[in-house]
Amino acid sequence: MHVRDDGSTVGIAHDYLTQRGGGERVVLAMTRAFPGAPVHTTLYEPGSTYPDFAAVDVRPSRLDAVGLLRRDHRRALPVLAWAAERVRPTEDVVVASTSGWAHGFSATGRVLAYCHAPARWLHQSRDYLGGPLWGSPTGAALGLLRPMLLRWDRRAADRPERYLCNSRVVRDRIREAYGIDATVLPPPHGMDPDGEQQEVDGLADWSDGGYLLVVSRLLPYKNVDVLVEAVRGTRHRLVVIGAGPLRHTLAAHLPPNVRLLSGLTDAQMRWTYARAALLLAPSLEDFGLTPLEAASFGVPSLSLRAGGYLDTIAEGVTGLHVHSPQPSLVRHGIDEALSHPWDATALREHAKGFSEAVFAARLQAEVDALLAVR
Repeated sequence: MHVRDDGSTVGIAHDYLTQRGGGERVVLAMTRAFPGAPVHTTLYEPGSTYPDFAAVDVRPSRLDAVGLLRRDHRRALPVLAWAAERVRPTEDVVVASTSGWAHGFSATGRVLAYCHAPARWLHQSRDYLGGPLWGSPTGAALGLLRPMLLRWDRRAADRPERYLCNSRVVRDRIREAYGIDATVLPPPHGMDPDGEQQEVDGLADWSDGGYLLVVSRLLPYKNVDVLVEAVRGTRHRLVVIGAGPLRHTLAAHLPPNVRLLSGLTDAQMRWTYARAALLLAPSLEDFGLTPLEAASFGVPSLSLRAGGYLDTIAEGVTGLHVHSPQPSLVRHGIDEALSHPWDATALREHAKGFSEAVFAARLQAEVDALLAVR
């Protein structure tokens, strides 16, 4: 339990802990900002998320007893609203890390929402699915549930007293979806360049470095397939680190100059980042986290000119942009970025501006401000 000097308690909430991504790294940073705070969630699958959560007081809902749903949270979509309503944090303040569900938990105290984005599957269904809503069985199922879930989401959005968000583009989406004004608080990047490094067996013969790197969930809107096509038949080597529904499809059509990995430890991730020549970030992101992780190792980025990357990349200093996720444009952008004269010191200094210490201090101040309002 995290108890403040005034005796008030703080809890943390998150949609589900079933994967490794930027949102889960933010939750871990929150647990360090509020040591001892429990993390309330719907589903918790220890083997699928970061091992650091083993040292955290994670309190999942009763839905967690269903192993099939823990292993694939997307199957739980029809019942997640029901499950979220039954998560009842009792701390005086709950910091809700949310991109769909945690803002709807039935907290008895005050709620400060940290919104990564209004639920993509509801508010950006076509982008999330990679096609029309009714163009696939998954989309059809979502289409049937969408009206009910939209009503639930808009009611749930009224529960937090205050909203924080990770980028300007998400601030605009929150205003559009809920009519709520949020304050931008960039999350920290999670890579310590001075930490332990461990060689990745699957890249042992590429340990000389110089490869292109993408770190991403394997979903349609992430555009990882575009990167594969961009380097197909070229001299460039591409390392793809990620997991998700498109993994098997991508793996079945990889050219020999592309390698697909998943489940790497932080030490292995540091080793991989340190040897990359360029990070690729081709998706429409709410917050551009991976370019900051790469910059902390002095590695520049090539990203889509959109979304959160406009907040986290200093063009010409830490990265370049492409206007559209098309293989020909990405291929040209790669050649341009690899020939650009980057300053590794400037890259690392930029990343320091998004440190965990800065994030923790601002988040603690937001909790103070919320409690000061009676």
